[in-house]
Amino acid sequence: MDLQVHSERQNDTGRLRSSAPARPVFAALDLGTNNCRLLIARPIPGGFRVIDAFSRIVRLGEGLTRNDRLSDSAMERTLAALKICGAKIERRGVTAARAVATEACRRARNCNEFIDAVERETGIAIEIISSQEEGRLALAGCASLLDPNVPYAVVFDIGGGSTELMWLAVERGRAPRILDQTSIRCGVIGLTEQFGGADADGPMYRRMVEEVASAIASFEVRNGIRQRVLDGQVQMLGTSGTVTTLAGVHLGLCRYDRRAVDGSFLRIDHARAVIERLVALDFHGRARHPCIGQDRADLVIAGCAVLDALCDCWPVERLRIADRGLREGILVELIGSARQIY
Repeated sequence: MDLQVHSERQNDTGRLRSSAPARPVFAALDLGTNNCRLLIARPIPGGFRVIDAFSRIVRLGEGLTRNDRLSDSAMERTLAALKICGAKIERRGVTAARAVATEACRRARNCNEFIDAVERETGIAIEIISSQEEGRLALAGCASLLDPNVPYAVVFDIGGGSTELMWLAVERGRAPRILDQTSIRCGVIGLTEQFGGADADGPMYRRMVEEVASAIASFEVRNGIRQRVLDGQVQMLGTSGTVTTLAGVHLGLCRYDRRAVDGSFLRIDHARAVIERLVALDFHGRARHPCIGQDRADLVIAGCAVLDALCDCWPVERLRIADRGLREGILVELIGSARQIY
C-alpha cells in the first residue's frame, strides 16, 4: 500500500533517536487537543506492520478557550498517558521516532513549560507543529484512500481544538497535490465548551453548524469548490474520531471495529440520519452506545456539527472514512527517510 504524497519533509526536531539496526522499529506519537495516540511499527514491503499502539482521551485542551492556558489537571492527565507511551517506546526498542503536538500546544501560553516537563519525566521530545504540517502529515497517512479517477478532493480532519481542511488535485499515477489548506478554530472541545455538548439540543446544534459554516466560507469563496462538487468532480475524505464514530454507529457495530470502518464509504444522507438520532438522545443515551462511550458522549455532537456544515457547503453524495492519519503519515515518512539513508 503506497501512502507517499508529493511533499517535502520539514524538520525532525521531534525525533527521539535514530540508528540503523538490522530490524528498525519506528514510533509516531500524536498529542492532540483531545487525544494522546501512539503507534509503534516495523517496516514491511509496501508499508509497515503495527506492533504496539496506545490511545487515550486526555482532553489536554480542556478550558483552553477561556484563558489560553493548559490547566494543571489536563497536564497531569496527559503526562500520565505520555509516561505509558514512553515505557512502550523503551520496551519495544524504538530506533527512530517523531512526537508531535497540535492545536492545544500551539495556542497555550504555558505550553513550553509543559513540553519541558514531558521530556524531563518521560524522555519524549515533543515538537509543536504548524497547522500546515499537521494537515500534510494527515494527508500522507490517508492519501491512498483517494480515488484517482475523481480529479479533486476535500480532505478534512476534525480535531479537538481545530479542523484542518485541504483542497487537493488528484491525478492518476501521481501524488495528490495540495491546492489550498486552512485551519479553522472549530474543534470538538472548543465547540462543546462554547455551545454545550452534554445537554445539546436542536437549536444549540444549529448554532454550532452556523459557527462552522461561517468559518469555512472564505475557503469556499477563494476555491470555488461547491461548483466542482455540483459538476461531480469532487470526492470527500474524512479522518477523525467523528467520522469513524458515525460510520460505526451506521454499521450497527456492537463494538468499534477498525477493519470494518477504515476505507468504508458513508452516504451523507445516512450520516445525517445518524446525526439526527444522536442529537435527539441525551448524554446518557449517547454514552451507552458502544461506538461512542462516556468519554465521547458530549464531544460527538460538536463533531457532527462540523461535518454537517462541511456537507452543507460541499454537497457530496458520500464520504470516505479514514481510520488513519497523522500518526500513519509520520511512520511513512520516518520509514521512507530510513530507506533512503540505508
